[in-house]
Amino acid sequence: MNRRPLLGALCAAPFALGLGSVAQAQAASWPSKAIRFVNGFPPGGPSDTLARLVGEAIQRQSGHAVVVESRPGAAGNLGADLVAKSAPDGSTLLWGIDTTVTVNPHLYRSMPFRPTDLRTLMVVSSSGLLLGVHPKTGVQNGREFLALARNKDLNFSSGGSGSPGHLAVNTMNEAFATRITHVPYRGNTPAVMAIVAGEVDGGVLATPGMLPQVKAGKLNAVAVTSRTRSRLAPEVPTVAEVGMRELEAEVLYVVQVPATTPEPIVDAMQKMIASVLARPEVQARLNGLDMQFEGLTGQAAQARLTQLSDRYGRIIRATGMKVD
Repeated sequence: MNRRPLLGALCAAPFALGLGSVAQAQAASWPSKAIRFVNGFPPGGPSDTLARLVGEAIQRQSGHAVVVESRPGAAGNLGADLVAKSAPDGSTLLWGIDTTVTVNPHLYRSMPFRPTDLRTLMVVSSSGLLLGVHPKTGVQNGREFLALARNKDLNFSSGGSGSPGHLAVNTMNEAFATRITHVPYRGNTPAVMAIVAGEVDGGVLATPGMLPQVKAGKLNAVAVTSRTRSRLAPEVPTVAEVGMRELEAEVLYVVQVPATTPEPIVDAMQKMIASVLARPEVQARLNGLDMQFEGLTGQAAQARLTQLSDRYGRIIRATGMKVD
């Protein structure tokens, strides 16, 4: 028998057991110290609001500080890269939307991290988007919108290249022969305000950011992209109801950690986050954000993301979308 490999294995065994013990100890009291939630998108948007909602609840329950840090840029890639390269000890979590791993790998010619560098801890919730236009367009419903968009050059804002609004523009142009130019902004809020100001004709953006402007008469709501009507605006039809089913889409809000995070820590984080999400007051806040609770983990979460990735990959290839 070769003694060196055997001696190496014997020496490594206590070290490996030690790492396992550390992970078990950390998991038993997670969080045991201040933790950081990295939001991959601009502050004030839905993912930032969700991160703060959950972070505040965890802080109250655990007594440990939860800091929400916004790292927007490159459609979520900057924040994702930061978390992917952070210590896999449960101290840094990424909060964002599915497009970072379902759209960006198809869209960007190069990325600073690999999707496999991250592990999806949970698909927390989902929400639809709202197709809204400036009143100057004269559009009041889906039929009028399609007629105008097929015969006039329109421009639509989005929260950035590779965002759900960007995909929506390309989907409409491909499916309905519309003539819409995509105009990216730095986040959902400035994209909404660009429509209000008349800088662009419309957009397909997060419903909570659009509705106050609709109710104020500054925007006209055409349809929501979810499968069912929004609980916040039940009078607005779905895209399927107005003959635009191809535009049907939901945004998934996800939390991720470095892929090498030990299983005991992953289990503890999932249990803690699930427990705070189950609280009636947190569920009420999700409803107020027009979010549907999902709570998917493990294979169920991965299957949902893979399904979306396959769909978006087909759209991106068909439309020739690329970002350098």
